Amino acid sequence: MNGKKVLFVSSELVPYLPENEVSHMSYEAPVMVNSNGGQIRIFMPRYGNINERRHQLHEVIRLSGMNLVINDMDMPLIIKVASIPRERIQVYFIDNEEYFKRKATFADKKGELFPDNDQRAIFFAKGVMETVKKLNWSPDIIHVHGWMASLLPLYLKKYYADEPLFADSKIVLSVYGKTFEGELDQDMIKRIAFDGIPEEEIASLESPTYNNLLKVAVDYSDAIILASEEIPEDLTTHISNLEKPVLAYVPIQEFEEAYAKFYNTQVLK
Repeated sequence: MNGKKVLFVSSELVPYLPENEVSHMSYEAPVMVNSNGGQIRIFMPRYGNINERRHQLHEVIRLSGMNLVINDMDMPLIIKVASIPRERIQVYFIDNEEYFKRKATFADKKGELFPDNDQRAIFFAKGVMETVKKLNWSPDIIHVHGWMASLLPLYLKKYYADEPLFADSKIVLSVYGKTFEGELDQDMIKRIAFDGIPEEEIASLESPTYNNLLKVAVDYSDAIILASEEIPEDLTTHISNLEKPVLAYVPIQEFEEAYAKFYNTQVLK
């Protein structure tokens, strides 16, 4: 990985959110690349339940101030940054008062998904891409973790298709077990179509379930990592029907060598 640039985009990350399969691997994978001589950037949403004082988040004025259009609405983009102390790794946070101020991640106290989760996912994907453009940082690999980040492969390949900064970037998608039940807002497909992405190319999002979100992400990724032991069967079937490099599940104790080899021999070949 020496000298290679890897952009990690994740729904969740320790130590900022509680540890689970997604947040743990979203931390361990960048640390592995960093320790093997790679250059990394990490992005995640700045949810309202992240303690800004404890984690010493601060706004980056030169990166903030842009408006992103979400379904014909101008939504201000705020960029904050913090460091993971013992690793000397910076994390960039995508923030917006409307989408990320509430003191929770994906659902309310009753466990009901937030009705604007689809808009939050669109904002997050576009916010990451626009910020990386401002940084003028061209990644060799973009590694996506978690469903809130799952629109990034689609937007990179369609909305940012003519952006030279990402012309040679390869997208790796980590697919985890099902992390939410039910569906996102039924108008999600229309909101994505507003950005010039044809509805027929994302037809499965007429029913925006977890599995269908991930299927779209798989379709627009270059390589897939099965990051959980238990992944929904129709999702694994969808993956197996595509001719893309796939890394089978490996336990956390063995992931470093497996991921590094997969990056070098399957993704960057």
